[in-house]
Amino acid sequence: MTDRNGLGRRQFLKRAAGTTAGVIGYPYIVSSSALGKAGSVAPSERITMGCIGVGWQGGSNMNSFLREKDCQIVAVCDVDKNHLQSAVNRVNRQYKNKDCAAYTDYRELLARDDIDSVSLGLPDHWHAIPAVEAARSGKDIFGEKPLSHNLREGRAMCDAVKRYSRIWQTGSWQRSQSNFRFACELVRNGRIGRVHTVEVGLPSGHSDFGKTKGQEGICPPPIELDYNFWLGPALYGPYCPARVHKNWRWVLDHGGGQLMDWVGHHVDIAHWGLGMDYVGPYEMEGSGEYPKDGLWNSPTKYRLTAKYPNEVTMIIAGGHSDIRGGTKWIGEDGWVWVTRGNIDAQPKKLLEENFGPDEIRLFRSPGHWRNFLDCIKSRETTLTPCEVAHRSATPGHLGQIAMLLGRKIRFNPKTEEILDDPTATGLLGKAMRSPWHL
Repeated sequence: MTDRNGLGRRQFLKRAAGTTAGVIGYPYIVSSSALGKAGSVAPSERITMGCIGVGWQGGSNMNSFLREKDCQIVAVCDVDKNHLQSAVNRVNRQYKNKDCAAYTDYRELLARDDIDSVSLGLPDHWHAIPAVEAARSGKDIFGEKPLSHNLREGRAMCDAVKRYSRIWQTGSWQRSQSNFRFACELVRNGRIGRVHTVEVGLPSGHSDFGKTKGQEGICPPPIELDYNFWLGPALYGPYCPARVHKNWRWVLDHGGGQLMDWVGHHVDIAHWGLGMDYVGPYEMEGSGEYPKDGLWNSPTKYRLTAKYPNEVTMIIAGGHSDIRGGTKWIGEDGWVWVTRGNIDAQPKKLLEENFGPDEIRLFRSPGHWRNFLDCIKSRETTLTPCEVAHRSATPGHLGQIAMLLGRKIRFNPKTEEILDDPTATGLLGKAMRSPWHL
């Protein structure tokens, strides 16, 4: 670890027995595990972490970091006090103490100089501001996909991570799975010849994850939820259960539907296999079926066609039976298809392929969350850094614009500008509700 991080932990241990903050506060008694006893990792080698957003995905990421012995979660933050208390209890059970501090305002957590890293598990409309502030405050960041709610916010996040020399890992964990890596190695090493088409099949419809479908009647928010803070930079909309937890992704003010929920997985893998992690499409067109009324207004069925360099066409679709779920690269000599838990190819013998010492071998991840912690220590680039996640989300952002406007758009991936279309250009970003801003 850097001197800054090591010093922060030592300072924390010295002053821990006399400072309070947040809902639960700093510990008054330093536990033996904090001192490196009982087989635990010594403080000088421990990465301290705060978790901001600890509901569904954020809570799952927190649990993954709790399993890593050299990571110490010292604080959690959530605007829903039920989520917050559940997370505090989970952390304290893991460490067998009552040391975990709790916050309802992420800025208080970021102000602590004894925290090395943060895990962000927030709705899409809340991705950019805390990420930029975390980078500015010297924290390394594990953030969720899609990287951002719109393209301009994604660029601001990448710029901040670069400016402040932060380590970033995106939750596009498929890159840490062996079948996805092997599929990409087959493509990268030319086993199917020149790739001319990539088919990316994503889910369709609106899954009722939060069991709140139809609950769109305006009502007071529950007492445990700071709804105004939950809205944050999003334009104001009255509270109803169908707008918030889990199902916010179907509301374009907060998420991007199935397209943006999955673009950071299967499109991310498509880019990895093509060797186009830092490239983007130069042309996008598509069509989508949008609900005619109701709060959930993201497309339920969609089909996008993107043009890439080297005469590669990428089709991204949800709800179309001719596009198989997952990622399929089609080349002059065959094809490779991969999805979660499965892989296929033509010719079949490709599935038994071995690679020579001079061929491309992609990084073998020790685990997605483990890779993040290793890179915090080494200061090396993670498997899914910020810029790569931004490029993986870009086709989704452009596709959303093309569908909303009903026309083809041309894009310069180097300058990230839409060409000759001021209306489309205006949709690359979004106004934020005062006083929030980047």
